[in-house]
Amino acid sequence: MPPSAHESPNPIDSPGRRRLPPLLRRAWYGLNQAFRRRIVHTGVTPDQFTVMRTLLEGDPKGISQRELTQSMSSDPNTVASLLERMETAGWVERHAHETDKRAYRIRLLSSGKRKYLEVRDIAVALQTEVLSVLPDAGREKFLEQLTAVADACRVTAESSPKRAKP
Repeated sequence: MPPSAHESPNPIDSPGRRRLPPLLRRAWYGLNQAFRRRIVHTGVTPDQFTVMRTLLEGDPKGISQRELTQSMSSDPNTVASLLERMETAGWVERHAHETDKRAYRIRLLSSGKRKYLEVRDIAVALQTEVLSVLPDAGREKFLEQLTAVADACRVTAESSPKRAKP
């Protein structure tokens, strides 16, 4: 019986078939490197830009470090280190959370907003350039599908044991 339109004639692990992990890694690595090179003159890293964007788009009172970590799909130590450097640069501030005494709210300061705006146009231009390889009509569908894949990866990670069973 021939494969349907949604099936590949090759098994998912066959050598000639495209594989999701290396494709995602190549895409992320290439995009990250291009962005890093285009913004190096600003003193901002791609991760710092992501922090700025996430804070700017979040609650105006600020968001917790845990919320920031989840939004960025990062780990707590990386985010803590990023925030320390950004606080030292005067781009963000941390203040005590009003209901959780163990947490802080993180807010983007006006100097951080200015820095974000300096880098934003570069980010938009890069995304436009990269997505231009797709037909105009297919770009939004691609991003919807990539969101579904990213969400599935997160759910799979959250439901997987932290340690492999012996």
